[in-house]
Amino acid sequence: MSITLRQLEIFIAVAETAQVTKASKKLFVTQSAVSMALAELENQLGGSLFDRHGRSLLLNARGRYLLPLAKDITCQVSNIETIMSERNDTLEGHIDIVASTTLGNYILPYLVGAFRRVHPRVYINLLVFNTGYAEKLILDGKMDIGFVEGPLSKNKELRVHPWFQDELVILVGANDPLAHNDVFDVKRDIKDRKWILREKGSGTDAIFREKMKEYFQDISVVMEMGHPEAIKRAVEAGAGIACLSALCICREVENGWIKSLQVEGIDMKRQLQIISRADKEISDAHAEFLDFCDVMSTCNDESVCLSSPWKLQSMLARHSSQKKQDSV
Repeated sequence: MSITLRQLEIFIAVAETAQVTKASKKLFVTQSAVSMALAELENQLGGSLFDRHGRSLLLNARGRYLLPLAKDITCQVSNIETIMSERNDTLEGHIDIVASTTLGNYILPYLVGAFRRVHPRVYINLLVFNTGYAEKLILDGKMDIGFVEGPLSKNKELRVHPWFQDELVILVGANDPLAHNDVFDVKRDIKDRKWILREKGSGTDAIFREKMKEYFQDISVVMEMGHPEAIKRAVEAGAGIACLSALCICREVENGWIKSLQVEGIDMKRQLQIISRADKEISDAHAEFLDFCDVMSTCNDESVCLSSPWKLQSMLARHSSQKKQDSV
């Protein structure tokens, strides 16, 4: 017998409540049904998933491994149901989007892809440049919406809407001595390091220089690179350390290729923003896409949401379901 979706849902409920009784109430099924499904799942997987402590069921090592996988699978199914139920959508239009490098390469493709599945008649053109040039394209009227991470001018013709917060982190190679640390202590760790920076003009570089201005004289820059992927490869190779958005290094950190360190003593968060011309009328397609992008504000840990397209898709599905419930 194959593992069923219902078995996974019951497993998740038991893991979250730690009791068969509470799980049965949460799922509106009998206790015997929960116990039977759990026993069948453990039998199919060849071993127990919980340690029994009195009336409580606590995840063991096998259960802790299965839990995130089970959640991903159930969310993917929910996402499919949501998308397929909306395939008769009639929204049409054309949206020209420009995004700065981190957002354009690591966030917008997932969002655009998910949006197009829900609204297949909306054509989206996405260009990627640094923040300065993205702002120029918006002000020149060549693009409709911009998603940027760096400082902006105070041009009154620019409409600026806060999106969600990102955090810059320090990247070190897996074999770097700093990889044994949990945080990056600026006063202790910044000196005698080879630094690889983003090119001047990028939002990441501008924010990094602003945050580190008190210590920048101690930074020895050996390379500047125009793309986060090149910087990550250089850090992996041991060429130096770098500072990038936590949004763009999820997979490398998960696989152990590089180590991510939060900076101690300096707030490295930055506000990501959505921009458009103040005098430009927003079409129905534009408004719907902006509303769709608001889902990022609901995620408490953006790096978790963005570490894989499936995780973002799952979050979008939950957001869509919640919106439907709120509108009832």
